Amino acid sequence: MAGLFISFEGIDGAGKSTHIEGLAQALRAAGRQVTLTREPGGTPLAEKLRALVLNDPMDAMTEALLVFAARRDHLQQLIEPALARGDVVLCDRYTDATFAYQGGGRGFDLDMLTVLERWVQALPGITALRQPELTVWFDLDPGIAAERLAGARVPDKFEAQPVEFFRRVAAGYAARMAQEPRRFARIDAAQSREAVWHDVLKAVRARGWLA
Repeated sequence: MAGLFISFEGIDGAGKSTHIEGLAQALRAAGRQVTLTREPGGTPLAEKLRALVLNDPMDAMTEALLVFAARRDHLQQLIEPALARGDVVLCDRYTDATFAYQGGGRGFDLDMLTVLERWVQALPGITALRQPELTVWFDLDPGIAAERLAGARVPDKFEAQPVEFFRRVAAGYAARMAQEPRRFARIDAAQSREAVWHDVLKAVRARGWLA
């Protein structure tokens, strides 16, 4: 079978981590090999860069450069080999998160992010930029997300941002979906867990990837 690349997007508290695990189990039960990964991260080098991005103070350009450096290593060392094997790659965040967080949240230049996207995601053997075949966006009001996360863990520097920051992040995700609507499946993450899971399965089944 051909490899598949599916990304899960959304702010913390939207429930994506719960459902990415559920989809991995469903795909494995259907006979697919699944590679479960995340961004920033996924490789030893990218995980080191993740720790810097999430915890160390830096300006938006430094942040974006580190995220894309981690993404390049992640693509070369993990994502591309997995797709070549025919795996389904499920990635907890990808480039849409960079446009949402660094672009929308931080207000960094979107044109510069587009240049970095072209440089980093142009890979030998593919004719277009490496993008997911499907991006599942868990859209949740930031106020509800903050309530869900309250007291759950010590926040990193992004989770500690005010609600207005996450409103800009959500607008960043909406802008990305408007640019590539066929790639996105928007999920109303304010629903019950069962209803959200139903919508995730519906989005994947609509592509013919699960019976």
